[in-house]
Amino acid sequence: MKPPRFAYHDPQTVPEVIALLGKLENARLLAGGQSLMPMLNMRLAAPDHIVDLNGIAELAYIKEQGDALAIGAMTRQRDVEFDARIRARCPLMHEAVLQVGHRQTRNRGTLGGSLCQLDPSAELVAVAAALDAVVTVQGPSGARDIPFAQFPASLMTPALREGELVTSVRLPLWRKGHGYAFLEFSRRHGDFAIVSAAALLEEDGGGKITRASLTLGGIAPAPVRARDVEKMLIGGTASSRLFTDAGEACRKLDFMEDVHVTAAYRRQLAAVLTRRALEKAHERVARN
Repeated sequence: MKPPRFAYHDPQTVPEVIALLGKLENARLLAGGQSLMPMLNMRLAAPDHIVDLNGIAELAYIKEQGDALAIGAMTRQRDVEFDARIRARCPLMHEAVLQVGHRQTRNRGTLGGSLCQLDPSAELVAVAAALDAVVTVQGPSGARDIPFAQFPASLMTPALREGELVTSVRLPLWRKGHGYAFLEFSRRHGDFAIVSAAALLEEDGGGKITRASLTLGGIAPAPVRARDVEKMLIGGTASSRLFTDAGEACRKLDFMEDVHVTAAYRRQLAAVLTRRALEKAHERVARN
């Protein structure tokens, strides 16, 4: 199928993009195109204008900023996959990006595009929630930061104001030696997850959990931080029993159902994947 007719715009700077968004009616931003182009071809989207972000070099970078990583919105998922700083300092993201689509889609897909698409099952969206990422956006009124917990406005809709675009994402880093794991269950390799579990743990020398993060993807319109389960884990001593109890506690969350699986199916997957992710994260905690 072919997309509907549209006018194409090729800005080279962020201010140019903001100016275009301020004067164009029914415009859509094009990042990696891995979601937008199929939507155009299937006539699920019919914008009058496409504003291409691929010529804006300033939006593609990976930088260390103290105890955080700053990643430009147009950074390719493939660059995230092979960056040594991400592998060393943010291994959860490295493990998750390997499960995003296929090599061909990661070659073009961008971090900012994935976050703005906000598919509830998307791997990088779950990672952003797990790490308490901060999204920087820019618009006619200047730049502002949005904590990722406030970024989803509704299903697949980011909390962007008119004329704004995402410019970067800041990922707070956990201390070196923390445990991590990203697990998912999908119908086929490369598909979006039916359920995913992202776990982060810090422990003292005796195995007592001092910090925990647990995020479930695919169970609701946006990733769910299991805050009550995190509280249950902190202060406890890592063990198979504790992690099993944590998985069972996730059954109390609200689960959506769709044409693929029932809510009960997702509930069972969440309990199992939570236990496995926590066990794997515990195994990876540095003991030195």
